[in-house]
Amino acid sequence: MYVAPEWAKSAIFYQIFPERFANGDPSNDPEGTEPWGGQPTADNFFGGDLQGIIDHLDYIENLGVNALYLTPIFKSPSNHKYDTIDYMQVDPHFGDSELLKKLVKACHDRGIRVILDAVFNHSGELFPPFQDVKKNGKNSKYADWFHIHEFPVGVKDGRPTYDTFGFFEHMPKFNTANPEVKKYLLGVAEYWIREIGIDGWRLDVANEVDHQFWRDFRKTVKAANPDAYIVGEVWNDSQKWSLGDQFDSVMNYPFANKVLEYFASSDSRGYSFSNSMGNLLMRYPQQTNEVIFNLLCSHDTPRIMTCVGEDKRRLKLCVVFLLTYMGTPCIFYGDEIGLSGGGDPDCRKCMEWDEAKQDRELYDFYKLIIGLRQKYPVLRHGDFRFLKADQGDPRIIYERMDGKMHFTVWMNNSEEETVLSHPMETMDWRDALSQEPVQPEDGIMNIKLDPLGYRILYRSIQKK
Repeated sequence: MYVAPEWAKSAIFYQIFPERFANGDPSNDPEGTEPWGGQPTADNFFGGDLQGIIDHLDYIENLGVNALYLTPIFKSPSNHKYDTIDYMQVDPHFGDSELLKKLVKACHDRGIRVILDAVFNHSGELFPPFQDVKKNGKNSKYADWFHIHEFPVGVKDGRPTYDTFGFFEHMPKFNTANPEVKKYLLGVAEYWIREIGIDGWRLDVANEVDHQFWRDFRKTVKAANPDAYIVGEVWNDSQKWSLGDQFDSVMNYPFANKVLEYFASSDSRGYSFSNSMGNLLMRYPQQTNEVIFNLLCSHDTPRIMTCVGEDKRRLKLCVVFLLTYMGTPCIFYGDEIGLSGGGDPDCRKCMEWDEAKQDRELYDFYKLIIGLRQKYPVLRHGDFRFLKADQGDPRIIYERMDGKMHFTVWMNNSEEETVLSHPMETMDWRDALSQEPVQPEDGIMNIKLDPLGYRILYRSIQKK
């Protein structure tokens, strides 16, 4: 029977790209490290490391999140670390195993879970087994670790003679059907859970790895820690991976696309939005919907602030929806203080630590809505339903409800002030943020909303 980790249902993740979060130890900076806050490129360094994360755990805890997802931290020549050289070593520019253990323990002491990024679809070109293949060709004992089409290994007619991630010759694709490769990679997955005590894995390019590998991966990881959370990176329909034998969750990029499509423009209509969200909920079993990894942006996409045309009101509508919707929400570092940026590498800017340059009003808003989700279990576990989502109308109302609490969220996705009405007979509603009573008139609730505004109402459900 498929059972997702219970803690994931109450998790609010904060995604960190370690090289750009904070430079806590300048002594381990790569050669040529640039001053903090410069323009990111595909290959420059700013010195972010694990100590930098440790130094800012107070900030992370105060924001209200209770889980971290770190992009790869193992030895690699790049700033992003998706071209691994050594899966058993923390990159020296980030720290070492003892520092990682210190970080995880410090997080756990604060009630914060930590998951790492597993890059098991491909290695980096400098991964020693691949270097052995380049040197010894078909005679290498690692020749079958990769998908080699022609020896000697290299580039011919502008294309690698082996399978890669994308068409990047420096990222050779693993042959995960090879028992030796499988044993090695599953050993890596188990090692970091047992040795460091991490709480799970995010799986890079998960759709390009065979299903049997992931079935064995799940068995290995759950044997090491039955409570580990497994999140696959799959950008479209992920049903095949979400049947209980492979992943607990997937990165819900379709959710991000639908939410941004709706809230980034007042041309969108509530009826089509409710239909598209209903279609997403119908894709997966209830157990998956409860822990699906919902996000608005990541290290691979433009930042949410840029996606909504720098309109903070639209950003807030997206965030309110994210944090009052089903699933496990994730916030990309810096979104909460107003970082903007286009696609990779612009979305991977350095975190801004000068409070004078942070949008503190936006930070307070994130903290407020995160706190609301943490305070009321119904926003994490309750049923979800649209109450109003009409054709030709950019305004919506939806609810979250369980046996104890009833929340309604009212949103005006238009540039005009409006009054949104809906039948509601009980007189015990309150504004969830101000705690002021809000009562219907003659059985109709009439809520005044600012342009691109929202309100959140709630009531306790009295048991008879």
